[in-house]
Amino acid sequence: MMTILNLLDDYKVFGEKRLENGTYLIGKAPHIAPNAWLHSIYSGLDINELNDLEKILDKPIPKSYKSFLEKSNGLKIFNTTFCLYGLRRNYNRSIDNVWQPFDIRTPNITERPKNAANNFFFIGGYNWDGSLLYIDNHTDKVHLCHRDDANSIYEWNSFDNMLESEILRIITLFDGQGKKVNPHITTLPI
Repeated sequence: MMTILNLLDDYKVFGEKRLENGTYLIGKAPHIAPNAWLHSIYSGLDINELNDLEKILDKPIPKSYKSFLEKSNGLKIFNTTFCLYGLRRNYNRSIDNVWQPFDIRTPNITERPKNAANNFFFIGGYNWDGSLLYIDNHTDKVHLCHRDDANSIYEWNSFDNMLESEILRIITLFDGQGKKVNPHITTLPI
């Protein structure tokens, strides 16, 4: 988790805020919306929440992602350019409750891509075209796929490798104020 925070340090000059629910916001982004932030990191899950989530999903959470969820219940980088999903604790419409991760249950249960094998655990995605990320429980590799087709179009050797390399890569697509350098260039790694 410290690596992620270190990579986003430069954006703290635009502000940072810790909400009562533990959400950590980095870099106010008035160019997006009056109350927008560039980066959102959500407070981790406790062991009971993780166990309940596995029961709801009816499958084990991959070890690497479970470890991540203990530290951060998902995140959003550059608004929603790159997102890792977590447990959405509620759907209340209060100001602080809007700051929650995209629900990990959605791609794993209700909007699971066709041809997704049982060993594919969906963890996040990109807002460019709705592409998804999943961990293959048999290999621990992370794969990128289209939102409606689970065939891998790109892969990383591990979750940690994917996370660090993607944040570093995506940072280069934005200027020092968090504005996309070229809005016509894909934010995907391919």
